[in-house]
Amino acid sequence: MGLKAALSKPFAAWVVNRIKRWKNNALTVQEKTFKALIKNAKHTSFGKDHQFSAIHDYDDFKTNVPINDYEGLRPYIDRVVDGETDVLWKGKPKYFAKTSGTTSGVKYIPISKESMPEHIKAARNALLTYIHETGNVDFVNGKMIFLQGSPVMDKKNGIYVGRLSGIVANLVPAYLQKNRLPSYKTNCIEDWEAKVDAIVEETIDQNMTLISGIPPWVQMYFDRLIEKSNGKKIKDIFKNFSLFVYGGVNFEPYRAKIESSIGRKIDSIETYPASEGFIAYQDKQDDKSLLLLVDAGIFYEFIPSEEYYHETPTRLSLAEVELDKNYALILNTNAGLWGYSIGDTVKFVSKNPYKILVTGRIKHFISAFGEHVIGEEVEHALLTVANMEGVEITEFTVAPQVNAPAGELPFHEWFVEFGSAPKDIVSFSKKVDEALQQKNIYYFDLIEGKILQPLIIRTLQKDAFVNYMRKAGKLGGQNKVPRLSNDREIVSSLEKYVIS
Repeated sequence: MGLKAALSKPFAAWVVNRIKRWKNNALTVQEKTFKALIKNAKHTSFGKDHQFSAIHDYDDFKTNVPINDYEGLRPYIDRVVDGETDVLWKGKPKYFAKTSGTTSGVKYIPISKESMPEHIKAARNALLTYIHETGNVDFVNGKMIFLQGSPVMDKKNGIYVGRLSGIVANLVPAYLQKNRLPSYKTNCIEDWEAKVDAIVEETIDQNMTLISGIPPWVQMYFDRLIEKSNGKKIKDIFKNFSLFVYGGVNFEPYRAKIESSIGRKIDSIETYPASEGFIAYQDKQDDKSLLLLVDAGIFYEFIPSEEYYHETPTRLSLAEVELDKNYALILNTNAGLWGYSIGDTVKFVSKNPYKILVTGRIKHFISAFGEHVIGEEVEHALLTVANMEGVEITEFTVAPQVNAPAGELPFHEWFVEFGSAPKDIVSFSKKVDEALQQKNIYYFDLIEGKILQPLIIRTLQKDAFVNYMRKAGKLGGQNKVPRLSNDREIVSSLEKYVIS
């Protein structure tokens, strides 16, 4: 055992003991966070405009501060981008995380000197929690790879601008730098496919022990490794590979194919980082839920998802949430985001401690007929049947088909790229439809009432989604294929890849 590995265990024990303190006092910690945020932003432009000096409790806050998306905060963010100080948070941000939005074009999410350390600490603590639980420290002395965006940053009025993963890449602690791959030069390659090829060349002969990234892009990396090594499994290429860290999407649709590529099951840690803040991570190997980080400079709010588009939706603090109910997640952060709707939906599966599952995106649903089918439901339906029948899913998306052929009822149309396809697609589709009916009573009623016909699965060619993302200019990085759309914009581009 190397020195780093030996030191990791006592350090992990110390960190986990500190985590227990806030984990067991979550509501008190959230109340302190709330008061600290209000106090620190009282003299900002936003604080003055929304009377922070008159806010004494959460009810006052809800009265004074509306729910905002990026466009709602944009007048303030634009002033920050232009170089103005004390607008949303004291001083200027340390960074802007540059993201792309469907309605807002390029978005600049502020990251402050107070919020940036929380990103680093959370990523570190996810690994230390795993070490403490499992005792596995073998990965610490091997090579680690983080499939991420370019670390090259621009500047706007003295503030560094880049992708979140690229910003974080510049802040990896010195004690991990020697273990980290790929090289800085390779990480700076903008073309994703060229970058993956370069990463393969750099890593194929290395002692890779930890691999991290968004599952579909990790799968692309694995595919290229397997091709380069004449069909070897990942376990035979990287004999000491023992830990997979991922985030950004639900791993379950990709699990079967990734584990098949590896050649064995492997420990994994799910994380929930966002440009707006590091929200949660998995802290138990036998529990897929995520520990909500209540001490990370974020005061959380929750809106029942069915009320999200109401004029005055119910807003709840952590103390008021219920189990197994879908909520839109709202953030108030120490980077100056206020009443900020991040766009995700979550549900609580525990309140002691507070643990969540990410259930989808508030704008990603199908409700062409009032069914309001969400991401969690389609993933559950497909994976339940796929796992039962040994079918591997590479990627999929679902959209309504309102204009069905003459004489037919409308239906949900599923576009699925299989790693290993079902023997009988008609029987498979029927079982998926029945599983979805069990998850969503409104969908069940529409099928029973002959308003909809059962879903239809279109099988796609190999690499259909990679080709689609390439043509859309969204290959690699932090980009993800939406599971659900209430229109046919995405699937219209996929129709040419359907296998007749």
